[in-house]
Amino acid sequence: MGATSTARAARLTTAAVSAASGYSVQQIRDLEALGVIPPAPRAVNGYREFSSEHVRGLRAYRNLATAIGPVRARQALREVRMVPRDQAVSLLSSFHVALARERDDALAAQGALQMIRAETSVEAEPTAEDSMTITELASALGVRTSALRFWEKVGLVAPERVTLRAGSARRYPVRAIREARITAALRAAGYRIPEVQHAMTSIRQLQDVDDPLKALESRIDAIAKRTLALLWAGADIADIITTA
Repeated sequence: MGATSTARAARLTTAAVSAASGYSVQQIRDLEALGVIPPAPRAVNGYREFSSEHVRGLRAYRNLATAIGPVRARQALREVRMVPRDQAVSLLSSFHVALARERDDALAAQGALQMIRAETSVEAEPTAEDSMTITELASALGVRTSALRFWEKVGLVAPERVTLRAGSARRYPVRAIREARITAALRAAGYRIPEVQHAMTSIRQLQDVDDPLKALESRIDAIAKRTLALLWAGADIADIITTA
C-alpha cells in the first residue's frame, strides 16, 4: 500500500481523535490552532481529517506538559517540527538535564536538612532571641569569618546588621545560623557554590512548610513522575523528529 493510500486509510474524525487522546473536541481544535499538532487537512465537506500523527502529537503533549509544564510543552512541540534534527534532539535532552538538576538540588537540600536535624536533636531548641556574632558562628562551624562573608556575598546566608557606636556589625539570627549550617554541611560534603545556591533555593521555598523533609520527599517523588512522563513523551517526540 502506498503512502497516499495509507494516509487515506488512517484518516480520523475529530471525535475519533478525542476518544483516542482523551482531549475534548474543542481542546483538539485549540491545540491545533496553537501549533501543538500539525494543521489537519479538510475534506471536501469541510470537516477536519486527522491521522495517527495527530494522536501521537497529542499524546506527546500530554506527557510533556506533565514533565515541563503546558506553556513550555507547547513551545517545544512547535519547535521540534521546525528546527534541524540535531537541535530538536538537543532541546529534548535539555529537559532531561533540567529535571536531573532539580532532583540533585532537592536531594542536596534533603541531605543538608537531615544532617542539621541530626545535630539539633541533641541540642536545645533555639529561640527567636538567639543570635550569634560572625566570630561566634565561624567558631561554631569551624570556618573562617571570611567564608561567612563570602557566603553572604553570594546569597547563601543573610545576617542582620546591628548599628554600633563605631559603625555596624553582622548579627546572625536563628534563620541565618540555620542557613550557614546548611551551607557548611553541603560544602563539607563536596558541593560547589552554584550547587549550594540551588539547594538553598529549594530549602527557602519550603520556609512556610511544617515539615520541610516531608515536602522534599514529595518533591523528589514528583520529579520522578515528571521524569517518567518525559520518557514517555520522548518516545513520541522521537517519532515526530524522525518523520518531520
